[in-house]
Amino acid sequence: QVQLVESGGGSVQTGGSLRLSCEASGYTWDFWNNNRMGWFRQAPGKAREGVAGIDSNRRTIYADSVKGRFTISQDSAEKMLYLQMNSLTPEDTAMYYCAAGQGEWALGITAIQALHTGLYPYWGQGTQVTVSS
Repeated sequence: QVQLVESGGGSVQTGGSLRLSCEASGYTWDFWNNNRMGWFRQAPGKAREGVAGIDSNRRTIYADSVKGRFTISQDSAEKMLYLQMNSLTPEDTAMYYCAAGQGEWALGITAIQALHTGLYPYWGQGTQVTVSS
């Protein structure tokens, strides 16, 4: 059973930066070499949405709302997933979740398809990000 633990959330002002981390454990060798992982967020009263994703082919995908500001990366040796968030705005305020699923994305997949929550059966507990104006 894959377990995910997020950290790095906090409170910043508009324009600030944060780096979220996600530690994965309980994985098999097959899982780590053939997977997709992503960052999602959920603001109060809103649906959970995909922010960024990466698969074991190192392909990355971003939601339009964070392109150019957020960067997802993965450290295979340490089994860590990261999300560098720059130029934060109050609209980025949300609980951020790390998620994982078995298998790489199909060729030609769109961001909306790749970041569909149904593709990710494993979830962390979340870390809160608050951006003040």
